[in-house]
Amino acid sequence: MTYQETLDFLYQALPMFQRVGASAFKKDLSNTIALCNQLGNPQEKFKSVHVAGTNGKGSSSHSLAAVFQEAGYKTGLYTSPHLKSFTERIRINGIEIPQEEVILFVEENKSFLEELKPSFFEMTVGMAFWFFAKEKVDIAIIEVGMGGRLDSTNVIHPELCLITNIGWDHMQYLGDTLPKIAAEKAGIIKENTPVVISQTQDECKRVFIELAAEKHAPIVFADEFWKVDQVNKNENLTSTVTYQITHEEETFKLEFGLLGDYQKGNIPGILEAIHQLQQMGWKISKDDIERGLSQQTSLTGLKGRWQVLGTSPLIIADTGHNEPGIQAILKQLEKYSYDQLWMVLGMVNDKDVSKILALLPQKAKYIFCEAKIPRALSAAELAEKAGKFGLYGEIIPSIPNAINCARKNAQSNDLIFIGGSTFVVAEIEEL
Repeated sequence: MTYQETLDFLYQALPMFQRVGASAFKKDLSNTIALCNQLGNPQEKFKSVHVAGTNGKGSSSHSLAAVFQEAGYKTGLYTSPHLKSFTERIRINGIEIPQEEVILFVEENKSFLEELKPSFFEMTVGMAFWFFAKEKVDIAIIEVGMGGRLDSTNVIHPELCLITNIGWDHMQYLGDTLPKIAAEKAGIIKENTPVVISQTQDECKRVFIELAAEKHAPIVFADEFWKVDQVNKNENLTSTVTYQITHEEETFKLEFGLLGDYQKGNIPGILEAIHQLQQMGWKISKDDIERGLSQQTSLTGLKGRWQVLGTSPLIIADTGHNEPGIQAILKQLEKYSYDQLWMVLGMVNDKDVSKILALLPQKAKYIFCEAKIPRALSAAELAEKAGKFGLYGEIIPSIPNAINCARKNAQSNDLIFIGGSTFVVAEIEEL
């Protein structure tokens, strides 16, 4: 098989949540367990850290991977979804899985896959575990796809679990209250395995404490022990943001390589996870932490998190797409001075977008677009829904054309924001 034929097999033969939504969602782990058995249970052949949460799990996963890389460990990183290329999902020391390995995995297991009919996500998880075991990684940072309890990644026995935060997302699968969503995320908590919670949320705290107690899992709410204050406002858009960190009796400065004030909520969990892993015997120095956390993008290839694509006008892209993610984006935009805000916006069709549209500023000029996936909400329908909230603008379905329109019409002191969906950011040509 060629690489393209292999991708066609992955995308066409198997349902994929990224493309089709609900029909790809599985209610149990039986397929993943069967696939791992077929592969010789590769997930048992390397150490891991499991990361869940509504927002921040991608940034936290990449940050942990960057620190382990700097400490000299051969580090696997599994994340989803991908922005540009399928191979972004599976990396070792920042290098994407070679196309030949993707072909080899499918060729070696094709008859079994055709018989089992796993989902796209189940198969990519199996591929990641297979590749990490084959390459003998020292540790792999494994990001949950959705939820936790029933997520395909939830067959590992990690050194530690990290849960970033709980917010409104995927309610049709995870539950209609924050405690219900928290319970699904907390499904990654394992017997006698430490769990770190990045952000204390009153309505979710009891859920975590009770589930951790059931599993005899030591639990730490990281923000109760790590105080994080931003030092510079980063108005000149430098590549790092400086934070002052206070932990126990120690205070120090930390350069963090991911922009966006919302990263402040992720840092306690990242630092507490590293602290606990050090106690377990992982050799990670202060220098490793400082170097890793100041250059996640170059070390791991993370894209689309408050990414600055141009400066005159200022152009920013961010993959935040649920209610708390959009709230964080709008809070961040308030810190910039500009004459006119332009929003190049696209969304998916299987979520209640009204809650998000209700948050957006009426004074912005909108360009409504749509990603090239079956789940995309059509630009015309998005514009119609947006109009009910006093949000008006042009309908330009093609994302590159929509961005070009904003660029042509914006003045040098304007700000163009591109987002609303991971899949909109994925189609930005210069990303």
